Amino acid sequence: MTPNPSLFRGRAPGEIAVIGLGKSGRSVATLLARDGHRVYASDAGSSAAAASSAAALATLGVATDVGRHDLERIARAALVVASPGVPPTAPPLAAAATGGVPVVGEVEVALHYLPGLHYIAVTGTNGKTTTTALVGHLLRALGHEAVDAGNIGLPLAEVALMSSPPEWVALELSSFQLHDTPSVDPTVGVLTNLSPDHLDRYESVEAYYADKARLFANAHRGSRWVVNADDARVMDMVAGVKGTISTFSIREPGFWSLKRADAYYDRESNALCYRGDASIGREELPLLGDHNVANALAAWLAVVTATDAIRDPEGSERLAAGLRTFHALAHRMEPVGEFDGVLWINDSKATNVSSTRVALEGMARPFVLLLGGRHKGEPYTSLAEPFRRHGKVVLAYGEAAEIVERDLGALVPVERIAGGFDEVMARARALAVPGDAVLLSPACSSYDMFNNYEERGAEFRRLAAQR
Repeated sequence: MTPNPSLFRGRAPGEIAVIGLGKSGRSVATLLARDGHRVYASDAGSSAAAASSAAALATLGVATDVGRHDLERIARAALVVASPGVPPTAPPLAAAATGGVPVVGEVEVALHYLPGLHYIAVTGTNGKTTTTALVGHLLRALGHEAVDAGNIGLPLAEVALMSSPPEWVALELSSFQLHDTPSVDPTVGVLTNLSPDHLDRYESVEAYYADKARLFANAHRGSRWVVNADDARVMDMVAGVKGTISTFSIREPGFWSLKRADAYYDRESNALCYRGDASIGREELPLLGDHNVANALAAWLAVVTATDAIRDPEGSERLAAGLRTFHALAHRMEPVGEFDGVLWINDSKATNVSSTRVALEGMARPFVLLLGGRHKGEPYTSLAEPFRRHGKVVLAYGEAAEIVERDLGALVPVERIAGGFDEVMARARALAVPGDAVLLSPACSSYDMFNNYEERGAEFRRLAAQR
């Protein structure tokens, strides 16, 4: 492990404060401590997981606080490393700002310890986790040693802690992570799409988009980017960005242009294509919905751009085989079973309106929609049009139920469920008939009823199987 000295250059030696004791906080504190830095790590929560992290870090000589932050100590730190879930307005980061202490994220520190890393960075409002997983899967299909890291679940600091880091990393970056990763400079950068999100944290959609644009902060003539030609916001964002820009599309070329994207879905031949050559038929891709075709095209194009494997017939076939063997990730348009003729689909990760909208657009059979949770500030009215194509009824539940009913009740059939999630599922089962689907795509966070979207999806899966 030979770190790049730039992160600490020009800064007085001193203690590094790590804010948050979740997976990324624990990993980065471990990384810094093992490199000989004095580290203080704290978490405002008092969960068993935070306590376990603190105990493990204490064995490495890390000073810890659980259930509180020592704000005076943080204000005296040489550097603060913030977990992505900590908003910039949180007291410890406000204390750092008052003390003039620079703040970075876990990914920034990890990149410091992984100089020369080959990585494909993926961001966007929706589809970034599936695209990241596809990138890693395709790299491995080509025979490369590759891991999936970042917002997908494995902290990049864990990769830096490996005795022999992999050749490649498929790196998912959220807007929160990009905010605190000033040195991001990927081998290939991918922007899947843009739509309003996280308005419960950002003061405006422009501020949210500004963090997404940080992917391109270090663009240069040798940079390579893969972006969504179907998204006007994306194309506006990359206008004038240095480097080579390749595009993917699931739409036909517009009448104003005869130029196709580099990778595209040819509906006439029902195939995924690269610059005029078909790779696989749509029916060979085991993923639901057009949005997953877009994710597959983005990942495929990113790996082709990074490795030039498409020039080799064997490489082309390995990529095609990789697309054929990839399956839906848990909680992302995941079919969890067909019971009594009803297909149950778990899209619990759809925690914003735009993500639910693309799920609705991908439905091809009549369905009951489970919509609700903790409201994130977006209106639900834009869901009416795609819902009408095949939707039967919306079951509005959780804290957002009243708002869902207000926004959609005059536009589509809506039933408001006042009880718990088990009652929502029971009503869905009563309404669905053979040939229908029940779709959990809530457009809300899960925190009113569950600890996270994974727990919500797991409960959906469990209750779906109870016949």
